[in-house]
Amino acid sequence: MTVKRRCHGRNKKGRGHVNRVRCVSTGKAIPKDKAIKRFIVRNIVEASALRDIREASCIDNYQLPKIYIKQYYSVEAAIHQRVVRVRSRENRRIREPPQRNRPTFSRDGAAPGAGAAPGAGFK
Repeated sequence: MTVKRRCHGRNKKGRGHVNRVRCVSTGKAIPKDKAIKRFIVRNIVEASALRDIREASCIDNYQLPKIYIKQYYSVEAAIHQRVVRVRSRENRRIREPPQRNRPTFSRDGAAPGAGAAPGAGFK
């Protein structure tokens, strides 16, 4: 029988059974190895209220804590919400993760892209 993916859409590899997790979007119980996982790090307060809190704070340079969330999506919900995209048959064979556009910070502590050409601070 023909196979669409060599891992059958899972990351089990020899384990007979894996526990199930709940999808963030639909609440559906899905195997943990089949779920699409995203790790979200964000501030507790949004950017609009951040300035007000810093001005009202009595502690100088107080760093507000962040929220660390591991989210699991079912395949249907992740495709529907465009967390992942459908790939062609040739592109499904590419196993390396896509390139991430994150700013690179210099060692001297300057802001990213300061004094450089536009877009030079990004990979």
